[in-house]
Amino acid sequence: MGLTTDVKEELAAVRAPRIGVRIAELAALLRFAGGLHIISQRIAIEAELDSPSVARRVAREIGELYGVRPDVSVISPSGLRRQDLFLVRVLDGGETLARQTGLLDARRRPIRGLPNKLTTGSREELAGVWRGAFLAQGNLTDPGRTSALEIICPANEAAMALVGAASRLGVVAKAREVRGVHRAIIREGEAISTMLALMGATTTVQNWEALRQRRGVRATANRLVNFDDANLRRSAQAAVAACARVERAMELLSDDIPEHLRYAGDLRLAHREASLDELGHHADPPMTKDAVAGRIRRLLAMADKRAAELGVPGTEANLPADFDEM
Repeated sequence: MGLTTDVKEELAAVRAPRIGVRIAELAALLRFAGGLHIISQRIAIEAELDSPSVARRVAREIGELYGVRPDVSVISPSGLRRQDLFLVRVLDGGETLARQTGLLDARRRPIRGLPNKLTTGSREELAGVWRGAFLAQGNLTDPGRTSALEIICPANEAAMALVGAASRLGVVAKAREVRGVHRAIIREGEAISTMLALMGATTTVQNWEALRQRRGVRATANRLVNFDDANLRRSAQAAVAACARVERAMELLSDDIPEHLRYAGDLRLAHREASLDELGHHADPPMTKDAVAGRIRRLLAMADKRAAELGVPGTEANLPADFDEM
């Protein structure tokens, strides 16, 4: 939760200069943090938040933008929840505020997604929508294979509205339903950085990018080490196989080996761990690796042919019993 907390604390301090952006952020925050409830036959707006600074921001914005004073209370931990929640509630004037923020339509019905005026607003307003949604239900995971910026949404329509807003900002997001919970998710590292910057979390962007680069370097180094190890294992396996087959070929052919092929075989056995290129350098005069490989290949082919004529095991008979597992 460290990164998520850092982002929310930074975003809670962002002060948009335009009224329209502040309205867009507040409406999105109220929509994703709880929304509308019926209390004593009256429509109330409630927002459950996990940060006291975000709760204070919501209460202040409701008062400054709409002249309404909300109630703020603390919900103590219970069950699986180990931290306080902060409830911002507007009961008196709740229906009016719901209409003004677009949470109720003209027929007094709660909206399913987001108010249309929010999803068709300016880039600053769209960024404000994402900022409000993140403050309400956002989560940022550490950079890595499963890094993600995600927002838990009250309905699929709300998730799709966020995806559309991200698209208009040039950021790829996707709507997902996981175990009955709708989410809007950004997974690609550059896209996460872009959205964080658009929302106003500039310090978090720098920290997140630095962490992402460090982990990227570490992952690349690990991949290179594993790649080198695999290459070394394959080279060792090939050398063991080649030496075993050359030894068997020498046994099968005995004195009937052409001198140039015997020289290549002796070279292979004298330098058991060397690559074909290194064997060529050890030769006198030096040979190319293709020349060395060709001579050894002809030696083995001649020996296998002799073995077939004699009805005895060929050059592969000398391979270690656990060769396939190496």
